[in-house]
Amino acid sequence: MATFPSRQAPVLVFLLAGALWAGDERYPIHWAKVSAETVEHYTNLLRFDTSNPPGNETKAANYLKAVLEREGIAVQLHSLDPDRANLVARIKGNGAKKPLLLMAHTDVIGVLREKWSVDPFAAIRKDGYIYGRGAQDDKDNLAACLMTMLLLKRNRVKLDRDVIFLAEAGEEGTSRVGIDFMVEHHWNDIEAEFALSEGGYVSSRGGKVRFVEITTTEKVPRALRLVARGLAGHGSRPRPDNPIVRLAAAVAKFGAWQPPARLNETTRMYFQRLAAISQPEEAYRYNHVGDKSKQAEIEKYFKEHELGHYSMMRTSVTPTIIKGGFRLNVIPAEAEASLDVRALPDENFEKLLGEIRRVIADPTVDVIDSRAGRRPACPPSRLDSEMFRALERVQRKMYSGAITLPSMLTGATDLSALRVRGVQAYGFGPLVDEAESGLGGAHADDERLAVSSLEKLAEFLWRAVIEVAAAK
Repeated sequence: MATFPSRQAPVLVFLLAGALWAGDERYPIHWAKVSAETVEHYTNLLRFDTSNPPGNETKAANYLKAVLEREGIAVQLHSLDPDRANLVARIKGNGAKKPLLLMAHTDVIGVLREKWSVDPFAAIRKDGYIYGRGAQDDKDNLAACLMTMLLLKRNRVKLDRDVIFLAEAGEEGTSRVGIDFMVEHHWNDIEAEFALSEGGYVSSRGGKVRFVEITTTEKVPRALRLVARGLAGHGSRPRPDNPIVRLAAAVAKFGAWQPPARLNETTRMYFQRLAAISQPEEAYRYNHVGDKSKQAEIEKYFKEHELGHYSMMRTSVTPTIIKGGFRLNVIPAEAEASLDVRALPDENFEKLLGEIRRVIADPTVDVIDSRAGRRPACPPSRLDSEMFRALERVQRKMYSGAITLPSMLTGATDLSALRVRGVQAYGFGPLVDEAESGLGGAHADDERLAVSSLEKLAEFLWRAVIEVAAAK
């Protein structure tokens, strides 16, 4: 081992410590050691096939239970279906403040194995990434929550509030066995002032972090069916009431029409802050999204180049499924299409249905609100809360020169079920480089996450929990 002059030793020791130890100075964490353990739990969780359907989340819940109980952390399993258990763990505080809930889901979306270059449930590690279904949705968050609980216990962190960990089943479309079941039957076990879960992300460009996106609200998903009806007949005799033709014309309307743009408190601040770190041409668009005289030009650009921003500004209506006919030579009596509607939180849905019927302008096409997958509309979480301010402080500590962006998620999470109960809930997420946007992301083939991103995700959550829950 090399030796150094005594004058330099304290400086070098300090620099070395700064590289290895981070977080609140009262509870320093050796992140190099934590990283190996985080990756181990993460890869173990990825290897459980918890595809929903059928879910089988109890396998993952039992793994988490064993890990937590080895550390002396009390655990409960609650299930509507024995194969689909939800796990709740709690570390008690002094009760000076209301609890903080950390939430992640154990189920994952299904896979088309032939589309993957690796086994989606083998947690293959290569080129600095770990591949697997759930790599970004949501077993990265699951591992980060687990590590936070373990570190709180090992470091004997004095807490002003209980910290609760909910590993929930059924987020990918079957919330009745997960968050709905927990809210309805076990609310006392998860009730909290604040909640942290999936939804946001950390964005970098050219290796430099630009912003940390924290979701404070999200759109409300609704499913609509378009049903066209007519008389069945022989394919050799074209009919004016052919349901296939009528339905196709109705569906095509949504290629040209979408509900008008509207900003809310979250999206207004989102664009305002984003403009402050953007190049002049980008900043111009972000600063003028609410300018009626420039809106058409900006929306056209967003629709062609920034689909996320185009969707963020409005309730969106997207055709996703079309069905009709059973033989080449038969005109069917009925054809059907599905519309994926993502409504702004304050959308008047009855008024929207009327507008959709006006746009279709065909009395032979029924618009049916199936209410499938409906989640509650709720007010956004506050931007001036203790939790949001803590998240901003963590961003400044970890990513100097970046900013925190409050955002409205265009998708949906189970945080909506908490917000409707008055919980101030916020979505965070892993670091993603803009150059890789859409590659191996949530629900994608070859879903993957960089090991370095997993490490930063765990550190971000730990720091946030210390900021808002540790006794001062």
